[in-house]
Amino acid sequence: MADQYSSSILLLLLITIIIFMNVDAKCSFQGIFNFGDSNSDTGGFFAAFPPPLPLPFGITYFHKPTGRLSDGRLQIDFLAQALQLPFLSPYLDSIGSDYSHGVNFATSASPVLRPNGSDPIRGVTGVSPFYLDVQVKQMEEFKRRVTERYEKTLNNTTDLPGPDIFGKALYTIYIGHNDMVHRFAEVGLGGIRPYELRISSGITKAIKKLYRLGGRTFFVQNLNPMGCYAAVLVLVPHDPSDVDATGCLATLNQAIEDFNSLLKDALSKTRRELQDANIIYVDTHSIISQLFRRPKSYGFRYGIKACCGYGGGPYNFDARIFCAESAVIDGRNVTAGACCDPCDYVSWSGIHFTEAANKVIVEAILSETLFDPHFPLKKYCDVQPIG
Repeated sequence: MADQYSSSILLLLLITIIIFMNVDAKCSFQGIFNFGDSNSDTGGFFAAFPPPLPLPFGITYFHKPTGRLSDGRLQIDFLAQALQLPFLSPYLDSIGSDYSHGVNFATSASPVLRPNGSDPIRGVTGVSPFYLDVQVKQMEEFKRRVTERYEKTLNNTTDLPGPDIFGKALYTIYIGHNDMVHRFAEVGLGGIRPYELRISSGITKAIKKLYRLGGRTFFVQNLNPMGCYAAVLVLVPHDPSDVDATGCLATLNQAIEDFNSLLKDALSKTRRELQDANIIYVDTHSIISQLFRRPKSYGFRYGIKACCGYGGGPYNFDARIFCAESAVIDGRNVTAGACCDPCDYVSWSGIHFTEAANKVIVEAILSETLFDPHFPLKKYCDVQPIG
């Protein structure tokens, strides 16, 4: 009888331990390390090159500018929330940053390949010096210093992770847009195809370096249909016959689709080389294309037209004045302000997405339908609904 009672107590104790273990282990990923451009920059660019963005950036969620080129949260923010992780602090921001659950190395206007010049220039007219290899080197330095700090203090700090995070984090890569659009603007479709191999190779080389640092799970998003960006349609010279039925630049979108196919193949090859790694091609291009082409099917009124801009018309984008800027145009002082209903728009500024669009994109990611090969994210994490 006593043995039976002891066994019951032991069983109850084991069940209690398992329950508590499951509560604590919400996600197999202890953090996120992100690499990219303005699509996932949470403030790095403007930490490096102040002054910061003014309102109306950030009006929807944060109610103040945060260095994000949107009215609110980005895709990386929604992904972190779904995995029950905090928003990622930019590596370049030294004030108030918390790196205990990962780091954001992305900066706006960053390319994959090293730019010819190093001057940061806004928008689609220039690129950042923090190209992908620099971001990876920053990651190398971050790991070195975390390991060094841990050895000295036994991780007696709350704003840095332990060294085991590097093998237990999700590595997200979302970059290449600046390489493609700049090259296309310079040489057109015929000259861009030989360039695509260099871009995809730059991404796979970065994955291999991150693998050597301990990374084992990689989400690599393909490139957006930039031929549907209002800024590209205004700034990039093109023949009117090159605009498709949706109003997008057909040759640029075709070049991007060609690149995405090349990237998919390159990731497949890398997957065979690194057989104990999860290297996932994330086809966000498909859902974003649908948002531009059928915005009303997803609850939006406008696809290509920018919420924050100047000039009205089909684009609400003027190359002389970007979102939140003021200037004298045609003898008048004008400001490129925001619409009153960002949730009705896919495009925030003619280049970047609204928070509402980013949410739809991440919901598609979380459905696991965009992964190649299939990746059972919900088996790794207790994925939470995003709101």
